[in-house]
Amino acid sequence: MALTESNMFPLGAKAPDFHLFDVVSQKKVSLDEVKSPTATVIMFICNHCPYVKHVQKQLTQLANDYIPKGISFVAINSNDVEQYPDDSLPKMKETAEKLQYPFPYLFDETQEVAKAYHAACTPDFYIFDENLACVYRGQLDDSRPGNDIPVTGESIRAALNQILNHEPVTVTQKPSMGCNIKWKE
Repeated sequence: MALTESNMFPLGAKAPDFHLFDVVSQKKVSLDEVKSPTATVIMFICNHCPYVKHVQKQLTQLANDYIPKGISFVAINSNDVEQYPDDSLPKMKETAEKLQYPFPYLFDETQEVAKAYHAACTPDFYIFDENLACVYRGQLDDSRPGNDIPVTGESIRAALNQILNHEPVTVTQKPSMGCNIKWKE
């Protein structure tokens, strides 16, 4: 595991399109199908990373709190599943069902989507507005494994609340930190 920071996708940049396999519904899902007319949260996560495991319950809570308010969520796993079998499709489905993810959990087999989003680590978070322009990228909150700060989703929640209040997103945007994406050789 190499501790890695977000690459900080450019603010204002348009969300790259995708058509990826959802391990729960067993169907291909596109950005157009999951986007919201309010805001869309895209998360790069996986199953085995201790930084993702640290926040998994909050991801479910966060989505359950904001989906009823018109925000959509989608999670993408771009890891090399041959080298990291804990991130395989059956394990992804098992994790999504166990944690009751209320959002699609997609598999980026070619890793082209992760590259298009400049994703570097898991977890890595992006919020796009109603026009799919990036208004936030970075961390969930200040909590990390072992730092004794509670996992609250504070950074993402503050940005989403500003969007819901029709305010510009002025939240301080700190890079996320976690395991590097496991790129194929």
